[in-house]
Amino acid sequence: MNLDHNYVWPDGKKAAAVISIDFDGPSPYLWATRDSDASAMGELELRRFGPRQGIFRLLKLFEDLDLRISAYVPGAVAIAERNTLAALLSSGHEVAMHGYMHEKVTQLGGDQLMVVLEKSAKALEAAGVEAPFGYRSPSWELTVEALGALGEFGVDYDSSLMGYDHPYWMSNLVEVPVQWPLDDAIFYRYVPGSNWPPVTPSEVVAGWKLELDGAKRYGSLFMLTMHPWLSGRAGRMLALAELLEEYRDDDEIWWTTAKEVAQYHRLTYGAEPHESPRLGEI
Repeated sequence: MNLDHNYVWPDGKKAAAVISIDFDGPSPYLWATRDSDASAMGELELRRFGPRQGIFRLLKLFEDLDLRISAYVPGAVAIAERNTLAALLSSGHEVAMHGYMHEKVTQLGGDQLMVVLEKSAKALEAAGVEAPFGYRSPSWELTVEALGALGEFGVDYDSSLMGYDHPYWMSNLVEVPVQWPLDDAIFYRYVPGSNWPPVTPSEVVAGWKLELDGAKRYGSLFMLTMHPWLSGRAGRMLALAELLEEYRDDDEIWWTTAKEVAQYHRLTYGAEPHESPRLGEI
């Protein structure tokens, strides 16, 4: 019995690493409070730090390390931050869809999601992004109905689920998986009313280094997800720089974008549609 299920990466690499950012800006807060008369400014200003300052610190670090990343951008943010989108594209980074106003797909019907996808695509195209687009669901949640809508719309791949820690087929879409231990939000996200303190950057990065070493051991994908309003803070930037500088030149790691991972999987592991998932299936 063969118990070696390691994924085969190109050129003999032992692992792949994708640095991704969810460039949300204030859109999740504006979506969540859309039906209220909220006037509190604390969380709104906290999130605005991302497009005002955090994103530029991250982009400078990526430039210094000659590192291309995948950026998931809500359509409304793409419109509001067109100059930043231009900077992302001119540096060779991937820009992909992330809703229009960071709408949770569990709160949208199929027709509503198609409208959101169309608005998102038009916003990215207006900012100079070329289709087909990758997609990441806001809050990393999908439904069977939403998965069908994504396939019908013709997105290039999805990056929202966690069924493997390497690329796989989900229906007729390539899934480029994420995982919670590699999301800065569960460690750094503190907003008014939170009852737990943020984790220190040194602790967070120590865990991420273990994940990178583990990716090499098990042949998996290291998909790091960051939010500029969280990871763009000064001390967190120093810890992130330490991580990337230590591993950037590791010849056993394929540093790439989610789009290139999806393309590799499609070419290497076949493009035939797989059976659509059903809730409750084992």
